[in-house]
Amino acid sequence: MLRLASSSPRRIQLLRLLQIPFESSVPNVDEQRFESPALAKAVAVARPGEVTVAADTEVGIDGESIGKPTDDSHAVALLATLSGREHEVRTEVLVVAASGARRQFAVRSRVTFRELSLRQIERYVGTGEPLDKAGGYAIQGEGRRLVDAYDGCLANITGLPLCHLYFALRRAGVVPRERPEIVCQAHFAFVCPVWRKAQRQGRALRDRAEYRSWSEDVSGLE
Repeated sequence: MLRLASSSPRRIQLLRLLQIPFESSVPNVDEQRFESPALAKAVAVARPGEVTVAADTEVGIDGESIGKPTDDSHAVALLATLSGREHEVRTEVLVVAASGARRQFAVRSRVTFRELSLRQIERYVGTGEPLDKAGGYAIQGEGRRLVDAYDGCLANITGLPLCHLYFALRRAGVVPRERPEIVCQAHFAFVCPVWRKAQRQGRALRDRAEYRSWSEDVSGLE
C-alpha cells in the first residue's frame, strides 16, 4: 500500500496521474514547528509495511521563506512582496519504503510575477484561492494570471515534482503504471522544456540532495 501524507487536492491529483493505488491521510502536524515539515508529515501517518510519500512546498525570496497567508490581509501583503519579482519555489519530498528506509530530497523552480496593482491583488485574494497556498497563490488556478514567467519543473511549483518522485518510488519498490513526462505534459497541456533534465536528476537521486530544475543550470545540484 502507498500512503500520501496529504489531503491537498493538488498533490492527490498529481499522484493519481502516475496510476498508482494509494490512500491519502491528513497529517496532524504544525508545519511551523519543524525544520523538515515533510519528515514530520511522513512520521505522523507512516504505517509498518507501507510506502509513505510526504511533501512540503515553500516560496522563498531574498533568502527568506514565505509561508501560507493567515488571512486576506496577510495574503495581500505576501503578493505585494512578490509583485514584479522573481522567487523560488522549493518542494521537499520524503519517501519512506516499506522497510522503513527513508529518501529525502528537494526540487527548486523559479517564478517571476507580473507587476501587480493593489486592485489586481485584492481581486485575486477575493477568490479565496490564496489562503492554503505557499506564497499565497496557485499557478495551476487563477494565480496563473499573476505569473509572468517560470523556469523549471511546473509540477514542482504545483506541489509534487513527478519526474523525481517517479524514480524515488521505484527505489522504494513501487512501480507507477504511467511515465511522468507523458502524463504531466498531458495534464498541464504544455511541452515541458526540462523533463529530460528532471529525469537525469531522478535517475541519480541522492538522499538529502537539492535539485535546481531550471533550464540553464547544468549540474542541477546545489
